[in-house]
Amino acid sequence: MTNLSAGRKTKKVKMKKLKVFVVVLSLLLAGNVSMAQTKIGYIDAETVLYLMPEAAKIDSLVQLYQRDTVGKEYSSLMQTYQYKDSIFRDSLHPAPAAVKEQIGKELQQLVQTLQNWQQIAQEAVQNKQSQLLAPVMKKIQEAIQAVAKEKGYTYVVSRESIIVAPETDNLLQAVAKKLNVTVPPQLLPGFKPPVGK
Repeated sequence: MTNLSAGRKTKKVKMKKLKVFVVVLSLLLAGNVSMAQTKIGYIDAETVLYLMPEAAKIDSLVQLYQRDTVGKEYSSLMQTYQYKDSIFRDSLHPAPAAVKEQIGKELQQLVQTLQNWQQIAQEAVQNKQSQLLAPVMKKIQEAIQAVAKEKGYTYVVSRESIIVAPETDNLLQAVAKKLNVTVPPQLLPGFKPPVGK
């Protein structure tokens, strides 16, 4: 009986090994099939953005906002500071102590705001720019998704994250075409600048 039970154990071990082998082989085959179906494209979305006609208009609007809103707000804050400072320092017509104390607190707040103005202004301009760019970026994103679907790409990554990639997987031309935007020749694959004599 010991030979019979030893034979059964050997058979069970062989069956387990066979099952493991079949599972591993299935996983490898399935992995290769899914790898073959994965198609990765890339694009420089920032380049697409700057090719869009809306980009120049947005740049102009941001500059106007910076000059007319942010710049005027800074001037207004400076005028308020100068006015309150003159009241605070007026020795001919001194303000009552309570008023002077209140103005002193307001001056401290104004000084802090003016000292941090660069950062405040930069954040305000960036927020305005983001607000204006949102619809254009959405349009670009939708075009990228449509092109990826049409061309069978599973993934589309940013050009900046790739070191080496075939030009055939660059979606710039297809996305630009979808958006009715002209790509300058120097951005086209195979462009060779003219050699000067």
